[in-house]
Amino acid sequence: MASCEQLLEQLRQLVDRVPPALRSMSEEQAASGSGPDKWSAKQELGHLLDSAVVNHYRWVRVLFEDNPTLSGYDGPAWVSMHDYQQRGWSDLIETWVRLNEHMLMLAEGIPASGWERSAIFDARPATLEFMLNDYVHHAAHHLAHVTGLSKAELGVQGAERAIA
Repeated sequence: MASCEQLLEQLRQLVDRVPPALRSMSEEQAASGSGPDKWSAKQELGHLLDSAVVNHYRWVRVLFEDNPTLSGYDGPAWVSMHDYQQRGWSDLIETWVRLNEHMLMLAEGIPASGWERSAIFDARPATLEFMLNDYVHHAAHHLAHVTGLSKAELGVQGAERAIA
């Protein structure tokens, strides 16, 4: 697994490199492909909005609670509930950028010892560092799918363990 510094740099790279690729897609392109078993780019990016919100909350809990148990969430239900398909593409992009800048603001203030704090995550013990790795690779997985860029082109390398 990459170091926290490397993971934070990879998250910065996503925030820098992804928006231009997303903005190159038209509203129609971003909305196409939606179906019962397939998300459109709007819905997939919306899923990453939900992921950012949930993970920010998780990280704060890990920093302030001793070994919290962190619940999962039903990604498809959240995407459906938020009706991302009806939102404006540029609004979704800007929201993703702002949420990830917010994640970076939190993460950049965590001392080295904070990354070793633990929680029960996905029914297993995990450190905050592991959760950062999971977040970065989960985002890169979906963003590579939406943009057609490789994870390397997005600035993300290393081993992963992405969850939904």
